Amino acid sequence: MQGIRDDRPVIIGISGSERAGGNTDLALDYAGALVRERGAVFRTVYLRNHRISPCSPCGDCNNRLSPCALPDDMPAIVEEMKRADGIIYAVPVHGFGLAHLMQIFIERAGVGYLRFDRPLANKVGGIIVTGRRYSDASVHNQLVDNLLLNRMILVGSGFPALLRNTSSEPGLHDTEGLEALERMAHRMIDMTLLLRKHRSATGEPVLPLADRNERVVRQRSASLTHS
Repeated sequence: MQGIRDDRPVIIGISGSERAGGNTDLALDYAGALVRERGAVFRTVYLRNHRISPCSPCGDCNNRLSPCALPDDMPAIVEEMKRADGIIYAVPVHGFGLAHLMQIFIERAGVGYLRFDRPLANKVGGIIVTGRRYSDASVHNQLVDNLLLNRMILVGSGFPALLRNTSSEPGLHDTEGLEALERMAHRMIDMTLLLRKHRSATGEPVLPLADRNERVVRQRSASLTHS
């Protein structure tokens, strides 16, 4: 019905896989079902369906004071991330590293948009990595660094959600990986509800807003040095 506000927590799943219906999509679908069972909203962003330009050779990323001007779908995706309570990055291992779609995405999102005011601060973050056998932990570690850079809250689940499949057919056969994914999804919802309860009781975020952007601190320090 129109006019009724939906206050359910919102989790965004971002798929960095080129393969529709592959292991990464299946894992995100599984996470989405768990989130919805908890009464929250789950939406999936498939990067393969969006136009995302690689970083250009303009060279002013470290100095510019406004978002990137390259015309693509990044602004809309970033706005959807800002509206969410939590974000799950899901990505396959390609060539012993992060799949290129996700690599381009985190570079453009971070350098072009998120670094100015760290709008993802205090949002709950989760990571799913799919692969055959090798380098999944390295890819997971890279995404952990990215979430921490953006001041997000990474909820531990005992073990990282690394799902392995050596078959040529997509499938969720890694029992331990699925258990880790399940714990991660439930703990993300638990943390989201806890953060909402804190804001409702105090009217304040868990972390002070002044802690959101290290660039502001550096700029202030530089101004004091040159004054």
